[in-house]
Amino acid sequence: MHYVMGSNAVLERKAESAMQRARRASESSQQTEHVYGECQYRTRKTWPWKRRVIYKAEVVRAEGKKPKDNPRFVVTNMKQSPRWLYEEVYCQRGDIENRIKELHYGMEIGRTSCTKFWANQFRVSMTAAAYVLMQEMRLGLAGTASARAQVSILRERFLKIGARVVTSVRRIVLHLPQSFPYLNNFHRLALSLGARSG
Repeated sequence: MHYVMGSNAVLERKAESAMQRARRASESSQQTEHVYGECQYRTRKTWPWKRRVIYKAEVVRAEGKKPKDNPRFVVTNMKQSPRWLYEEVYCQRGDIENRIKELHYGMEIGRTSCTKFWANQFRVSMTAAAYVLMQEMRLGLAGTASARAQVSILRERFLKIGARVVTSVRRIVLHLPQSFPYLNNFHRLALSLGARSG
């Protein structure tokens, strides 16, 4: 279990020594710095017992702006270190939310306009299968600028391509334009998905 808490005076007092260390580190490095820690915290009315709160005491530096304190608090019952919980568990939820947005906006998984349940179920299943293909495309593009591209970008760059298709009994050949800007990445992607070169 974990969830975010808004900052309050009590939590800020508990994290103050970590904030001071983050300020000193940021002043020294002239970079954004953060220090992780934990404390026990109980609300006066709503929590009957103390709970573990991990925090990130961060000082953010942006060019042309004054340094800004940016403390973050997460309540958890998990046992791992504060840094690991914050970076590997809590921050990953943002990536999950991005994947959900991709399914909703990029793949239109919510588009269930049929009047029959099974037709809508089929439509959702096909959308999920298409999303798996998009994930495989990302894996095939590992190490390139397109590896973390959104679904709409992958579709524009690698699926909506003008090409001449030549079919024979034994194979299908795609003749891409010579000026195609993503030709090398497309070739790499096609090979990773099982196409044969030549």
